[in-house]
Amino acid sequence: MLKKNNIKRIQEAQPKHNQKPHVTVVMPAYNAAMTIERTVTDFPKGLVTRTIVVDDRSTDNTVEVAKKLGLTVFEHTTNLGYGGNQKTCYWEALKENPDVVVMVHPDYQYDSSLIGELVRPILEGRYDMMYGNRIRTRAEVLSGGMPPIKYFLNRSYCILENMVLGANFSEYFSGMRAYSNTLLRAIPFQRFSNDFVFDQQMMIATYARGYRIGEIDIPVRYFSESSSIQFLKGSKFLLDTFLVLVRFMLFKLKLIQDSLFEDNHA
Repeated sequence: MLKKNNIKRIQEAQPKHNQKPHVTVVMPAYNAAMTIERTVTDFPKGLVTRTIVVDDRSTDNTVEVAKKLGLTVFEHTTNLGYGGNQKTCYWEALKENPDVVVMVHPDYQYDSSLIGELVRPILEGRYDMMYGNRIRTRAEVLSGGMPPIKYFLNRSYCILENMVLGANFSEYFSGMRAYSNTLLRAIPFQRFSNDFVFDQQMMIATYARGYRIGEIDIPVRYFSESSSIQFLKGSKFLLDTFLVLVRFMLFKLKLIQDSLFEDNHA
């Protein structure tokens, strides 16, 4: 099911009628050796033009597995963090001027077989950003393995963010997203945090600038091999998200100017 929220039309360089679209998938990886192959195997056949893996100084053999799969691999010499990893992902992806860039976690929590459904609305010029929504019903989420405390925090922050933004999104914590080329070039993501709050900054910055954001429903998958944010880092992520929302409120009330939410032109 496709849902729509914010509205802003941008002129996309759409693929010609008979020209195959250039879809690049990026995967910010950290200790994903056990799950990355399954994630890549599920990609829709013939859709993905290039797959980029950015390894954030893993302690397992993620790099070796990714290279054996024939993926394009970039290695950080130091651990930059989740946001820092994504910055490299998008920076490298944009060098080949793709039509759409898909970010999916390589931990197999997200159904990568649905990438085609995720990118279609962007390729058709209907949306500028898409994400996979895991939250359809409480029973489905919990039966899919999401811990109850994570479900509670996910729903609580979703309500809070929707209230602050004036939006009606189903989820803000998704690790499966797609962006148009034009959007990625317009959002100053290199200025954002290197930490887990990066995704929140990306989504709120996109929304604040009036770009069109849509969603598709995807299944919930939690299992032992999947990555999971630790308690202290998770607590910091929630606090950082709250602070971004405070900044947005002050910006919306015109009490401050903030380059996170608007483009400053000298």
